[in-house]
Amino acid sequence: MKVVILAGGLGTRLREETEFKPKPMVEIGGKPILWHLMKYFSKYGHSEFIVCVGYKGNIIKQYFMNYRALNSDIKVDFGKNEITYQRAFDFLDDWNVVVTDTGDLTSTGGRLFQAQEYVGNERFLCTYGDGLSNVDLEKLLSFHEAHGRIATFTATKPQSRFGLAEVDEVGQVISFTEKPILDSWVNAGFFIFEPQIFQYLNSDCVLEEDALKALAFKRELMAFRHDGFWQPMDTYRESLALNKLWDEANAPWKIW
Repeated sequence: MKVVILAGGLGTRLREETEFKPKPMVEIGGKPILWHLMKYFSKYGHSEFIVCVGYKGNIIKQYFMNYRALNSDIKVDFGKNEITYQRAFDFLDDWNVVVTDTGDLTSTGGRLFQAQEYVGNERFLCTYGDGLSNVDLEKLLSFHEAHGRIATFTATKPQSRFGLAEVDEVGQVISFTEKPILDSWVNAGFFIFEPQIFQYLNSDCVLEEDALKALAFKRELMAFRHDGFWQPMDTYRESLALNKLWDEANAPWKIW
């Protein structure tokens, strides 16, 4: 299936990095988080990507235009005006990448709406360009095919960003729990959509507030429960945490 990656947000909570680059280009282990996502999907055989860019989207375009040079030793012969690649560390041999500019301030639904011409009339995967997981994409697809609805999203229970205190009615502290797993399910991305999703989208809509709610109302949205790893990269602290996992060779999403 084709994979749509929503990669155009402003990344305002990660200004330490996103002042100069779009959030999907923030690096983990020396590679953009966008690269990690694409490597993950391609391991499951999904190698056609539609990257919907906005804020500083030209940086993403330039990355793919120069990908071969960035990941090789190069030899430049000025006399012959030739560049040859001496040693390739990692090529996009089987990737087909479309980078489409969907506007700096466009919402998630509007970005996906604009990708329709590249998706065509077929089932496709979709996710956000700033979160990593080890969700089993084969099980996700089987779940989606079994229920027969228009849309599936991956639901997970996140870890609290804060430690919690249990306090009784008079203010006595009973106990502390350090950053527990919360009991509620949240949208982790990693969607599968049938082409009918575009009937619920327009250029101004928000995917989560408009399209998904409308689909849920019509009982056309299902949640695939994922109990494994999922980590968004919304803050600088979270980017450091993802880098730490990578540096320690303990990155659950690294399956290649």
